[in-house]
Amino acid sequence: MFSKAVATLAVLFAANIAAAQTCSRSYTVQPGDTCDSISAANNASTYQLAVANWPSINDDCTNLQPNSTICLGDVGEDCQTTYVVKQGDTCDDISAAAAINETILVLNNPQIDAGCSNLYVGEVLCVACTVMVPPAPGGSSTPANVQPPPDATPAIDDLPWCE
Repeated sequence: MFSKAVATLAVLFAANIAAAQTCSRSYTVQPGDTCDSISAANNASTYQLAVANWPSINDDCTNLQPNSTICLGDVGEDCQTTYVVKQGDTCDDISAAAAINETILVLNNPQIDAGCSNLYVGEVLCVACTVMVPPAPGGSSTPANVQPPPDATPAIDDLPWCE
């Protein structure tokens, strides 16, 4: 399932290579690790792990090398408030459990499709109440639902669901 999210992200982040960030946290890969297990154990969303290490981690996350170091998140874009998707979860359920608005959930997890039908068990989502992860680059094929409302972005920290 990780491959679906990463394949979509590969297209979205080609423009980000030139704008490399500084890694805020790193992790040494252990034998048997998967991208989802690393994300869950370290409170790093699947999305940010893929973005922070793109293109060195391949689309299906099968090229992790034990003892190699990967980035868990970039400075200023390192969401450490996460939720691991369980069987039957919906975006409404996750947003309610995290006490955040669904718009913030989608902004922090742009791999989520418009109908929230592509969640998978074990996926790690950022559930911070502010936008903490890298945005999708302009001119990409990002679904329309990941764009913030024009008047909401400047005051997003003041919204009632952010405490």
